[in-house]
Amino acid sequence: MRKPAPTFRLDELATRFTLERHGPSDTLIHGVATLASANREQLAFLANPRYASQLANTQAGVVVLTADQARHCLVPTLVAKDPYAAFARIATLFESRPTAQPGIHPSAVVDPTAIIDPGASIGPGCVIEQGVRIERGAVIGPHGMIGPDCSIGAHSRLLANVTLVTRVHLGQRVLIHPGAVLGADGFGLAFSEEHWLKMPQLGGVKIGNDCEIGANTTIDRGTLDDTILEQDVHLDNQIQIAHNVIIGAHTAMAGCSAVAGSTHIGRYCLIGGGAGILGHLEVGDRVTITAMSLVTNNIRASGEYSSGMPLQNHHLWRRNAVRLKHLDELTRRVAALEKEKTRHE
Repeated sequence: MRKPAPTFRLDELATRFTLERHGPSDTLIHGVATLASANREQLAFLANPRYASQLANTQAGVVVLTADQARHCLVPTLVAKDPYAAFARIATLFESRPTAQPGIHPSAVVDPTAIIDPGASIGPGCVIEQGVRIERGAVIGPHGMIGPDCSIGAHSRLLANVTLVTRVHLGQRVLIHPGAVLGADGFGLAFSEEHWLKMPQLGGVKIGNDCEIGANTTIDRGTLDDTILEQDVHLDNQIQIAHNVIIGAHTAMAGCSAVAGSTHIGRYCLIGGGAGILGHLEVGDRVTITAMSLVTNNIRASGEYSSGMPLQNHHLWRRNAVRLKHLDELTRRVAALEKEKTRHE
């Protein structure tokens, strides 16, 4: 049976999240929505100035926004320095998750050497292999595969069909979405006498506390040392992290990005969707790489980096592509003209 939606008073939300309140304290909120779709019983937010025009006509019961924006709002408000973060915290109150019951489902297959806390939950069809350790409050969803010598920290959640191949160690409160594979072989090959030799992948994967790993994302185990995600790293769906990569704390990567082997990404970095980072590179702290960029060299200074050509009309793009072929010739001609000019001065 579905639980009834929770209800919160405006003054209760203001107190709980230390926000400045404007409007009747007994205003009731039953849910959250966007500025455009919210009704009188819902809370919305304004963080992007692009949507400021919607403020005048919103039907929301309460809006979370900055002090400057609050002057133009005709409905009750909660004032925050960072409305988006404040809204995220409030929205969590309305999130409904099914409660996992502690215990091991009868259909699960568990090796006798595995150590599973009685407060953990092992779902139907799971396979837990030798040497596994699962701590209290951890949840393994349906058909999870936990391979040899893996460990799962307290209150981590692995949703359906997550695979930990071998030597994968998760910290506490790690969230892994369906279909992710951690600890598969890294792409280590040596070419010898007209054929490839496979390099043994003897390392593991270490995931810090409070990390999140998206659906169908893959993180390969290291060749000798471990592949490492420090605490509070967030990976979107369909990301490839190669062997021996290290990703610093609080870094976030958007979907379909990829990092080649032995690259070290710093802390507080933002990697846009579809971006690629070549192997054996260093990316410093607080670096932003925009979508579809290709990183081919070390980045040591913080800031925003881009590569590639911006989108343009196809006819114009074709003309520019043709001209790009003559760029080297044009550069040489300009240099020759400048040299000739200097000689005559």
